[in-house]
Amino acid sequence: MQQRYVGNSGLRVSALTLGTMSWAGETDEQDASELLRTFVNAGGKHIDTAASYADGRSEAMIGSMLGDIVSRTEVTISSKAGLTTSDGRRTVDTSRSAMLSGLDASLARLGTDYVDVWFAQAWDGNVPLDETLSALEFALRSGRARYAGVSNFNGWQTAKAAAVAGFPLVAAQAEYSLLQRKPEAELIPAVEDAGLGLMAWGPLGRGVLTGKYRGNIPGDSRAAHAVLAPYVEPYLSQRPSRVVEAVTMAGKGLGRTPLDVALSWLLSQHGVATAIVGARTPVQLKEILDSQLSPLPPEIARALEDVSQPA
Repeated sequence: MQQRYVGNSGLRVSALTLGTMSWAGETDEQDASELLRTFVNAGGKHIDTAASYADGRSEAMIGSMLGDIVSRTEVTISSKAGLTTSDGRRTVDTSRSAMLSGLDASLARLGTDYVDVWFAQAWDGNVPLDETLSALEFALRSGRARYAGVSNFNGWQTAKAAAVAGFPLVAAQAEYSLLQRKPEAELIPAVEDAGLGLMAWGPLGRGVLTGKYRGNIPGDSRAAHAVLAPYVEPYLSQRPSRVVEAVTMAGKGLGRTPLDVALSWLLSQHGVATAIVGARTPVQLKEILDSQLSPLPPEIARALEDVSQPA
């Protein structure tokens, strides 16, 4: 698997990142173990998690596998702090106290003394940005994190953070796909101007760009789950369906899967360092790893961009 530099930094990650949001929830320990082993054997290197994923159980599951399934030096790990979820409600707190307490708890669960990239997971309008950044800087100076970044910040928030940090931010995380091209307006120009790399989550449109929702909703999908359905529903309307049909048609013409077309388009976009793929099962990961992930013909890429152009 291709290894790529993150922005202007010396950090290298695999073109695909193994996302673990579903671990300890939809993905049990047996499947997670197989996912990690298969991903690393295919040349995958970067794993993404967060303190908020399954209330920290995702991190704990990764920690139980380090040294067993893979050694710590075989992978790079990113985690995030500043966001908690309880009873379906999100609470943002990026104060210095909350951030650093969260980091120490993450490291304990992961069973490591550092993460490779540590993110502030959300913008907090109630906490001065300087305070949040001071937590990131302390993590770097103390060796708890090798690199730092921001997650789910918009364009001006990212630009401001990079400008006032006083230390290098290397990465930003945001949802980006053929069904979510909002980052192109402000975020990606800000990321590129500041020398950051974009780690794109939701690169398959929350699973919709695989084409599995064409015509019906599979019983084992997130959209069929009462609690998880709202995560997918925004991309099941008429306009996203037109994009999915275009991706499917492009795949047929190229002899490639819709999944491959969607990921290949994304990885060719300006500023993108890696695509965070949240495969929930070994079968899903195998389909991803079997993809060519090679640039699309320019005329195909332009056609997909035309049909997916934001209103």
